[in-house]
Amino acid sequence: MNKELNSIGFNKKPSDTTVVVAMSGGVDSSTVAGMMKKEGYNVIGITLKLYDDGKEVAESKQCCSGQDIMDAKRVAHKLGIEHKILYYQDKFKQGVIDNFVESYLKGETPIPCVQCNKTVKFNDLFQEAKKLKADALITGHYVKSLTQNNSTEMYRGVDLNRDQSYFLFNTTKEQLNYLRFPLGIYQKSETRNIAKDLELNVADKPDSQDICFVPNGDYASVIEKFKPDSFSKGNIRNINGEVIGTHDGIINYTIGQRKKIRISDKNPLYVIEINANNNEIIVGSKDKLIKRKINLKDVNIITDNISDFEKDLFVKVRSTGKLIKANVKLSNSFAEVNLLEDEFGVSPGQACVFYSKNDYGHKVLGGGWIKK
Repeated sequence: MNKELNSIGFNKKPSDTTVVVAMSGGVDSSTVAGMMKKEGYNVIGITLKLYDDGKEVAESKQCCSGQDIMDAKRVAHKLGIEHKILYYQDKFKQGVIDNFVESYLKGETPIPCVQCNKTVKFNDLFQEAKKLKADALITGHYVKSLTQNNSTEMYRGVDLNRDQSYFLFNTTKEQLNYLRFPLGIYQKSETRNIAKDLELNVADKPDSQDICFVPNGDYASVIEKFKPDSFSKGNIRNINGEVIGTHDGIINYTIGQRKKIRISDKNPLYVIEINANNNEIIVGSKDKLIKRKINLKDVNIITDNISDFEKDLFVKVRSTGKLIKANVKLSNSFAEVNLLEDEFGVSPGQACVFYSKNDYGHKVLGGGWIKK
């Protein structure tokens, strides 16, 4: 037997290796499908139909819309690969949209993309790939992976502006060992060039920008659709507990927000806290947003080496945030995070993801959900 591993780490020829590629219809997943086909793998493309997109959604820059499904189908046809569409609207609503709505109503700032990866993309799609007897599930995420001794580790992607490791902290170890991320070593511009070389018609397609089921970033409209009675007026209080105004519904606010407060003060006012039980928001000056200690729940650890937490440890508390040096104390499914520098606007419902630095880059250790 040939002892040389193929490009995705298996001890057999690409022609003897079956891969499922999650095809959203965008340039990244389409390029991955093209790369795998060009290398000689047996490629099956799968596209998920996750929600019923109306006119507003169809016209917005979002993933997994009806247009994206057609684009994925065209790419698969050009590449000459098998293509399947799975209809997961009910699962997506139960696992992602309902969670999103309930989280907002509790005064949190949810991340539906993490829930989608956990409940649909890397759970149901994982099982579907197994049914098809695929050797691996391939995605277009910008993360690196390193496999040693039959165990895979996840790292931040080379293109730090596109790095998606924050959204994948809830991946299980079993899923991670089955997944492959070919684009983690590329810049986005390089991906587009590869797509052009493959003559894919999505090479210049704009990236999705909004949450897939939220038309034009209007979160309130989604919540109004599913919970029309959730826009009740309430009090705005200052940090001393004094009522200084009213709001039109807590779902219109997130921690750290300045807009829509509409109260004059000598200093700009920010949302410091959202009290869903009393239907109130608390506002104050920017310095009141500073956090040094964060408590987490539902912690997921994907590193095999707990000693990774002992040195060169960093955390990220929002998808667009920077890496912050920290100390982390784990306790079963909970964690206490002590930041070594000030951070503003840490919001319940967001994720706090752990990283350690080594010679290969910033390794993802896991993460958890920020508690109130």
